[in-house]
Amino acid sequence: MDALSSLLNGPRARGAFLLRSMMSGPWSMRIEDEAPLTVVVLLTGSAFLTPERGEPARLEPGDAVVALGPDPYLVADRPDRSPQVKILPGQRCVTLEGEDLADQLSQGIRSWGNSADPETIMITGTYTSAGEVSRRLLDALPQLVVLPRTQTPSPIVDVLSAEMIKERPGQEVVLDRLLDLLLIDILRSWFTAQHDHAPGWYRATDDPQLGPVLGLIHDHPAEPWTVPGLAAAAGMSRAALARRFTALVGESPMSYLSGWRLALAADLLQESDRTLESIAREVGYGSAFALSTAFKRHHGLSPRDYRTQAA
Repeated sequence: MDALSSLLNGPRARGAFLLRSMMSGPWSMRIEDEAPLTVVVLLTGSAFLTPERGEPARLEPGDAVVALGPDPYLVADRPDRSPQVKILPGQRCVTLEGEDLADQLSQGIRSWGNSADPETIMITGTYTSAGEVSRRLLDALPQLVVLPRTQTPSPIVDVLSAEMIKERPGQEVVLDRLLDLLLIDILRSWFTAQHDHAPGWYRATDDPQLGPVLGLIHDHPAEPWTVPGLAAAAGMSRAALARRFTALVGESPMSYLSGWRLALAADLLQESDRTLESIAREVGYGSAFALSTAFKRHHGLSPRDYRTQAA
């Protein structure tokens, strides 16, 4: 598995919030939901998405945006429009004075807005949590990832848009998976377009020697890897691998391996009730004690406390 595929194993939608916004000007929403990641695709009309610190991004039909939280941002028909409503944690829509607007602005199944005959329609998918496996990926992204319509995967957008306004058995699972596909396709297209400025681990995927090394680390974290062992698999000397890996990826092979193992452990702690001993074996630590020691050194709290905090 290549580096991007491994990192795109999370975030994975689980009961994600999906909404079709139906707006006619003037309109403006200040997003303060503190969500780690949100996907927005404009279907009709135009809009501006302005981060708390940064320049506004103008959206035309078909354009897509991935917005990273928890910092707030503004979505409006004009970049200088003052906020009219706020979106709070839990996706509560309120006036600036705090009055709830959920019923007042409802437009049907997963649809909301100030107009039944809107000038602008956009779909929004919000991830409420992100696994630690994705942290390396999220850290490589700007607050706003903007993908023009020429690169947006329209077939997925069309299917998601059609499914959002349906209520059928298993619908939430269907929508979660469609949102995942949309996010993966957007990020894959964006990284491809930004290849020369992409993080080292992404560019290393294309390297004929380092690419397989990253694949071994990602696919087999439980193996007792050493720099000589990874070098042999790559057909390189130990010194050459260490030098080239550090230069391109930005850290040593063992540091990258350790970070990957601890990210996997964090994800398993958050998403399962497996014992620490079982998790330790799966991610390459000889015992629960060894994993606990490394985990606390890296995260600043014990695996048990991490699991409790995540819950």
